[in-house]
Amino acid sequence: QVHVVESGGGLVQAGGSLRLSCVASGRTVNLWAISWFRQASGKGREFVGAAKGNDIHYGDSVKGRFSISRDNARNMVYLQMDSLKPEDTAVYYCATGTPVPYSRPQLYAYWGQGTQVTVSS
Repeated sequence: QVHVVESGGGLVQAGGSLRLSCVASGRTVNLWAISWFRQASGKGREFVGAAKGNDIHYGDSVKGRFSISRDNARNMVYLQMDSLKPEDTAVYYCATGTPVPYSRPQLYAYWGQGTQVTVSS
């Protein structure tokens, strides 16, 4: 059984920062990618970034503003979001699995419940 839990969402003003956390437990998740996606109201799920071991990838819309770090010993991944914009408002999801490529949400088997991030202008 695999469990994925996100935390750390909230309300922040434009230009501010938030840090999201994700913990994945069970089976061999230490060997899997742990990734972040987001979904704004009325839109599809967008790739934010992925971490597998020491290999980290970012979606184009967040490069230079968001950073991902991974604690492999605890199967935790952190999403540091800086210079936030109103268009970053979305539900942020953490997912884990063995997808290739990382950016396709339909390839992930395990998802968290999501955490709301709201950026006010």
